[in-house]
Amino acid sequence: MLSRLMSGSSRSLEREYSCTVRLLDDSEYTCTIQRDAKGQYLFDLLCHHLNLLEKDYFGIRFVDPDKQRHWLEFTKSVVKQLRSQPPFTMCFRVKFYPADPAALKEEITRYLVFLQIKRDLYHGRLLCKTSDAALLAAYILQAEIGDYDSGKHPEGYSSKFQFFPKHSEKLERKIAEIHKTELSGQTPATSELNFLRKAQTLETYGVDPHPCKDVSGNAAFLAFTPFGFVVLQGNKRVHFIKWNEVTKLKFEGKTFYLYVSQKEEKKIILTYFAPTPEACKHLWKCGIENQAFYKLEKSSQVRTVSSSNLFFKGSRFRYSGRVAKEVMESSAKIKREPPEIHRAGMVPSRSCPSITHGPRLSSVPRTRRRAVHISIMEGLESLRDSAHSTPVRSSSHGDTFLPHVRSSRADSNERVAVIADEAYSPADSVLPTPVAEHSLELMLLSRQINGATCSIEEEKESDASTPNAAEVEALGGELRALCQGHGGPEEEQVNKFVLSVLRLLLVTMGLLFVLLLLLIILTESDLDIAFFRDIRQTPEFEQFHYQYFCPLRRWFACKIRSVVSLLIDT
Repeated sequence: MLSRLMSGSSRSLEREYSCTVRLLDDSEYTCTIQRDAKGQYLFDLLCHHLNLLEKDYFGIRFVDPDKQRHWLEFTKSVVKQLRSQPPFTMCFRVKFYPADPAALKEEITRYLVFLQIKRDLYHGRLLCKTSDAALLAAYILQAEIGDYDSGKHPEGYSSKFQFFPKHSEKLERKIAEIHKTELSGQTPATSELNFLRKAQTLETYGVDPHPCKDVSGNAAFLAFTPFGFVVLQGNKRVHFIKWNEVTKLKFEGKTFYLYVSQKEEKKIILTYFAPTPEACKHLWKCGIENQAFYKLEKSSQVRTVSSSNLFFKGSRFRYSGRVAKEVMESSAKIKREPPEIHRAGMVPSRSCPSITHGPRLSSVPRTRRRAVHISIMEGLESLRDSAHSTPVRSSSHGDTFLPHVRSSRADSNERVAVIADEAYSPADSVLPTPVAEHSLELMLLSRQINGATCSIEEEKESDASTPNAAEVEALGGELRALCQGHGGPEEEQVNKFVLSVLRLLLVTMGLLFVLLLLLIILTESDLDIAFFRDIRQTPEFEQFHYQYFCPLRRWFACKIRSVVSLLIDT
């Protein structure tokens, strides 16, 4: 009896898994889930822990063993989705940015969105002019340390805090000036609300960039915002398509298609190429979810979407959850005492010994950050802070701030990017979306050839096998040859047409083969089955059998006998 109880308890322990979720303030929430627990169960646990009711804007993000990012699907098993060994590590992030953050009902929701956008600013996903950057940083400073006090805040105090990975002394002075003169008296909630209102006006608000290439091979970033689909390329936004103009999203392998129907019945198909098929599928699923959330009036209008062609099923996906309009209506009905908010102060995160994971998103002194970023938590190695999205970084000139994490190398080897009052250039940015290991070296090499920088995450992964200049030049020639040999859009269209014809031919031959087998069974077998017996007794089949099939069979038999006799004679 005792052995049975012990074996039963051991089996129950085997079915339980430890999950660690990194929250927006860089603290960690650890829980235990059953083997068959759905994503919704884990998400509800988190929201209960955060005392969060307006939870539809948020999601849980993880990275699979192939280094591909995913959003946790709430209708599926957590264990089956992660496909990795426990303990599991994930991140709690904003998944759908509110179109108007100021319209959020509860302060706790606004605070969490504030933390997310502060992350975006720190990691280079939210780009802005220097003047806007100074104002945003001053709002953060006011929210975290309160009013300026000459006794507590000596000259140059703003330089001890890091709102961006790097910024100029001129910007530091501008931040301090705004904090001293313009924001006095604002409470943390007011400063955070003003921060959200300002961030909402920026062009890259809510952008979660996916690196791709267009049909000409030029680098581009695709993103889904509360207002529509965005393509960033070169020094400008080359496409902005409202959600009501997007008619279909589709992908095949690495190729992503966006079908657009604009005014005057003008139809457009935009084609882009992702680094890997997994990245392309993730891009497609993100597009399906964002379009459903922001475009539809009711969740009952959500339909299962298939990225299929004529003969093959392809991938099927369905957004599960409420849409933006329903979320706003539900938020208006919330009636409770505002929950207490424990804001992150100036204390560094207890769970973040690595600057790769970002600060606790309080303004930690810069000297402290330089000291702690050298070590990496092994358990969170695959979930660096950029697991939320790909940083967009650009190069320009003038009075700037530099949103890039410092590496642990000497200052002469620092790799930085610049944002200024000029238009940013996402095409000059690195593209650190996780890819399969076999393609990482090729991606790093292409960036070195093009003069682009590498992210600190990629530097750490490639330190042991960094090619020298001669190897880079030799491999660069091969890479350029491969790139030049890549066919243009016309060649790809021809290949797709040939592939479709081959598929049609294979299906046709398969159907003919099945019909031939059925015919042979009907005419040659003695199976006494009611279905076959009824067919054999019909006048049409008897006429076909005696007038066509029997003469054809005799002709084939005669030919076979003649060939056999010829072979015997020789």
